[in-house]
Amino acid sequence: MFRYIITTIIAIIAAVGIYTQYQHYTENPWTRDGQVRAHIIQITPRVTGPVVNINIDDNSRVTKGDLLFEIDPSLYQVALDNALAKQQQAQAMLDKAVNENNRATELEKRKQGTVSVLDLNNFDNAVQTAKANLASAKAVTEEAQLNLAFTKIYAPTDGFITNLNLREGAQVVANNPLVALIDENSFWIEGFFKETDLQGVESGDNALVTLMMYPDAPLHAKVDSIGYGIAKSDGSTGNTLLPNVNPNFQWIRLAQRIPVKFKLESLPENIQLRVGTTASVKIEKTANH
Repeated sequence: MFRYIITTIIAIIAAVGIYTQYQHYTENPWTRDGQVRAHIIQITPRVTGPVVNINIDDNSRVTKGDLLFEIDPSLYQVALDNALAKQQQAQAMLDKAVNENNRATELEKRKQGTVSVLDLNNFDNAVQTAKANLASAKAVTEEAQLNLAFTKIYAPTDGFITNLNLREGAQVVANNPLVALIDENSFWIEGFFKETDLQGVESGDNALVTLMMYPDAPLHAKVDSIGYGIAKSDGSTGNTLLPNVNPNFQWIRLAQRIPVKFKLESLPENIQLRVGTTASVKIEKTANH
């Protein structure tokens, strides 16, 4: 009889424990499917040419405004010199047209009929044409100055260089990304929760993040936002232009995973976030509701 009493007590304790854990999980959704994320800036040159100078190393930190690398500026310097020369020539032509127009106008003022109306119109048109040519030359000069400036590529923000494969002498092409820069000030945690766990979760709710790299240093965070949609897996077009439909059991309804974005409240100095690393996240719904 005593044995049955002990067994019953143990069963009750186990049931209470399971129910307590279930209630705790329901009130505080938890997932191991979390990752560290950050904005990655693709450093892209705006001009073409060989690389002549590299000031960065792989997996190094840079500060906004730091010179990352430089493209051979010689051709772009020549283009600028040529543009400046043409601008000076256009300025000289404008000065000549203005002088001739002023001379003809003065002569006509002194004695009417000295210069024909047609000639006066032609002199004025020559001035307008010269002004347009000068404006065009200035635009070409500005473009040449920009292209020369674009041969030096600077860091647009504080961050970390990673997976650097650039070498001096390499020929780079304009508008083709070369270097990945992780924005140091943009890190966040993204966790994927079952849709059934997100009822009552709101932006601003407290959360606890545990990084796999730092299992003994949980971080406090807050819910920043909850995703409004995910990609559809069934019905996408296959190779034969027919829809891809995954087989499933009619009596089983799998909960979809919704991305939730978390913002860390503070980060200890001894912890360095790294994009793509794993995190566990627990939302504390009871903290605010």
